Amino acid sequence: MNPVSDSPLHRQLGLRDDEYQQIIVLLGRDPNHFELAVFSLLWSEHCGYKHSRAVLRRFPTSGPAVLQGPGENAGVVDVGDGLGLAFKVESHNHPSAVEPFQGAATGVGGILRDIFAMGARPIAILDSLRFGDPATERTRRLLDGAVRGIGHYGNCVGVANIGGEVRFDPGYEQSCLVNAMGIGVLRAADLKSATAAGIGNLVVLFGARTGRDGIGGASVLASQDIDAGGAEKRPTVQIGDPYMGKRLIETSLELVRADVLVGLQDLGAAGLASSASEMASRGPVGVRLDLAKVPLREADMEPFEIMISESQERMLACVEPHRLAEVEALCARWELECAVIGEVVEGDHLICTLGDVVVGDIPVAALVDDCPRYALDPRRPDRLAAEPLALTALPAAGDPSATLRSLLGAPNIASKAAVFEQYDQLVGGGTVIRPGADAGVLRLPGSQRAIAAALDGSGRRTWLDPRRGGRQAVAEAARNVACAGGRPLAITNCLNFGNPERGETPYMLVEAVEGMAEACEALHAPVVSGNVSLYNEHAGGPIPPTPVVGCVGLIEDAARARGAAPGDGDTLVLLGDAAPAIDGSEYQAHVFGVVAGRIPDIDLVGEAHLIDLLVASAATGLTTAAHDAAEGGLAVAAAEMAIAGRIGVTLDLPVLAERDDVTLFGEPGGGLVLVAVRPGDLAAFAALAQQHGVLARPVGQAAGTVITISSGTSTATLTVAEASATYAATLPAMIGVA
Repeated sequence: MNPVSDSPLHRQLGLRDDEYQQIIVLLGRDPNHFELAVFSLLWSEHCGYKHSRAVLRRFPTSGPAVLQGPGENAGVVDVGDGLGLAFKVESHNHPSAVEPFQGAATGVGGILRDIFAMGARPIAILDSLRFGDPATERTRRLLDGAVRGIGHYGNCVGVANIGGEVRFDPGYEQSCLVNAMGIGVLRAADLKSATAAGIGNLVVLFGARTGRDGIGGASVLASQDIDAGGAEKRPTVQIGDPYMGKRLIETSLELVRADVLVGLQDLGAAGLASSASEMASRGPVGVRLDLAKVPLREADMEPFEIMISESQERMLACVEPHRLAEVEALCARWELECAVIGEVVEGDHLICTLGDVVVGDIPVAALVDDCPRYALDPRRPDRLAAEPLALTALPAAGDPSATLRSLLGAPNIASKAAVFEQYDQLVGGGTVIRPGADAGVLRLPGSQRAIAAALDGSGRRTWLDPRRGGRQAVAEAARNVACAGGRPLAITNCLNFGNPERGETPYMLVEAVEGMAEACEALHAPVVSGNVSLYNEHAGGPIPPTPVVGCVGLIEDAARARGAAPGDGDTLVLLGDAAPAIDGSEYQAHVFGVVAGRIPDIDLVGEAHLIDLLVASAATGLTTAAHDAAEGGLAVAAAEMAIAGRIGVTLDLPVLAERDDVTLFGEPGGGLVLVAVRPGDLAAFAALAQQHGVLARPVGQAAGTVITISSGTSTATLTVAEASATYAATLPAMIGVA
């Protein structure tokens, strides 16, 4: 380990002076270079959550369906028939900003390992992507690389990509966001913990060899600011091998099914340093590793490099000695290297050797439990508005038809088919609803039941009001699952924020989490897993605060899953009584070129009733389609339903705002959904809506070839063909897809 400056080594590794002194106290001596490297990784923000752990305690984490909450590789919920659903979302933001293809590809690989480490077979991927100005070369390069990386890994491994989102905002120009969500199914009895236990049991490493690629990658990059000059950090980005990843999945699942393993843990951020110490902590036991026994790609690696490498496609297992032969035989059958690199020992230390030479001896608790915790200093920014914008101050509205056409072509609204068509959506044969609807739907293996999953968030809205933005992020994900007919069970989240030690970030983080927690409680959707990604900053400042929320829900009959396409002759019914607003809307940003005001609050009690109605009406077959009013408001929602169904729609909306254009294009932040109902089912649907306490107003019909949406004295009109062409054209032009 060669110093690169005159500053002390601990500072070079990202440790503060007081943290270094704390390490000395915990060890009772000065750390050596190897130990200091391990501490620097385990005490990084990415691994230690030293600025966010206290905030995260606000989330509700238990519920009747929860089999495994936060603290393991992924959360697990009960979906009946002895099955569990494992799911989690994680970030690979910083590596993707440096090298987008491998950064995004290994993000997918990492989240899949989190899933099968629980004993679950991965069945679905979703991804949430955020980039800067779509007109810049940098954004196009990052988008192209990330999309190719996601497609490459997921397609090669053979896991269906069923949904997600792509958003653009100048605030992400230098710090893009790449969040990946994985979902897997397991027999509840096979649920596996990442635990080391049993004195004398073996620690076995299997999968890829260890190299210098990824040394300090996710853990270091995700704990420091990234600027435009990040090319020198390129060697820290991990390199994935999806074909080995596929073999690793099959090997791990066979080992779980055979009940061969005491515990199983993937090697992600901080590599062996994190996985071994976390497994030992859960024991709680001591672990002794001989780094000379780790299979290497490069012969001259230093002990600290072996310990903290983040090389991909590696798993760590705790195995009883008499079961070792079974592990070795199975790894050999799948052509994976397998090596005994240590054992479980008495005591509570992580002891690392190179042959007979001890290179590090650290109390496990010092690494895992004694990581420093810092209180945030949340101060409300003066820029935050106390009231929504006065509509009288807005510029005059333009032609409604031209506005609708413009919004349908806006990068944040336009079809993302050019992106998700690069992903295999059907592999596995279980996909019921593909990407592009409110939620993706996948049939549970061997069952007529299905799961619905959505991944949503809004940095712009959270930037204007973090607590309301947090509430809306949770509600939108749950609502989208309900639009597909799924009963929301639980959520996972990825908190993408700037530097927690300065500026607005502490306030944004604390308030957003509070809002999210309030929504989780109101909607009975506990948080079972997640990730925090801080230090998403560059020379121009932090990214917009962006909580991304993944939600999974259960559909009892896959045939009752609902998309956004109405049938010919269906009546369109407006559900909810929320008022659209221009503040923070795509209409405000895209048409008027500003983002200002205060987003409307969301009625969480009303949202819960709305979700109940959506689930019940889909289950009873009273609705044929559903779509919520999000970006672009009710006019865009209606146009998207027309495009999905390839049929015209005629809507006469009630006056919901002081100006007709706000009724048409404003965004309520929740509480407004359009559903399609067959005329013969209208009376039964109205009775069901009344039973759930949800206002239901018939507002139009699906028929013909023209989209006509009116409110007050304003009318927007486009043909379905024109709307579809506009909607489809933007993304292909951006990424060069014909």
